[in-house]
Amino acid sequence: MKSLFRSPIVQGILGWLVAVYIELIIHTLRWRFENRAPVDEAMASPQGLLALFWHGRIAQALACRPLLSGKPRRVMISLSSDGEFIAKAAELLRIPPVRGSSGGSARKASKGGAAAFREALTFMRSGGVMILTPDGPRGPAEVLPRGAARLAQAAACPVFLMSLAARPALTISSWDRARIPLPFARGQVVLEGPLSPPADASDEALEATRADWQARMRAGQARAEALLQGQPT
Repeated sequence: MKSLFRSPIVQGILGWLVAVYIELIIHTLRWRFENRAPVDEAMASPQGLLALFWHGRIAQALACRPLLSGKPRRVMISLSSDGEFIAKAAELLRIPPVRGSSGGSARKASKGGAAAFREALTFMRSGGVMILTPDGPRGPAEVLPRGAARLAQAAACPVFLMSLAARPALTISSWDRARIPLPFARGQVVLEGPLSPPADASDEALEATRADWQARMRAGQARAEALLQGQPT
């Protein structure tokens, strides 16, 4: 069954189905935004930027595509076979993927991490928006490694944290408890930034930044869920 799921034909069909569904969500999901003005200002500038959100909210983030429509944008997706159909869907949704991982560990470097890091760095320096799920592709969920801070530091670009929630939504029994919004759902996005990457290249500075961004992303996600809970139907 796994070999069938990972076949190019099946992956292509799945990618197309995901893209069609996300397009439906884009045109029917009713978004509310908190702190959107700094994002719009950054999108109007020539500078590149890094956008981070948790892996379990990738469907909401793709459906939030219009928010980042003012600049060229790319999304980092792992080289794993399981990520292939997501990469195909992203291409169809006009968000070209960078294949690899940004985690920074030796294991992830062996899975295209170094090449993906260089490609993402070049893209951001040219003024593009790099979209990243720092806890992907296999978790732990809502744990942010140093790779995101290292990438932002190297690019010297601003960072925005995106916390997304939608109701009604399906919850998938996966490691990240992925949420798939239903058509005509209500959505809430809590944005934080621009945050500055660490000027100091030391391990201590990167760790402090990593811990701070992780705490902010967890708090932002909780706030998005709480705000959505209180919205009228």
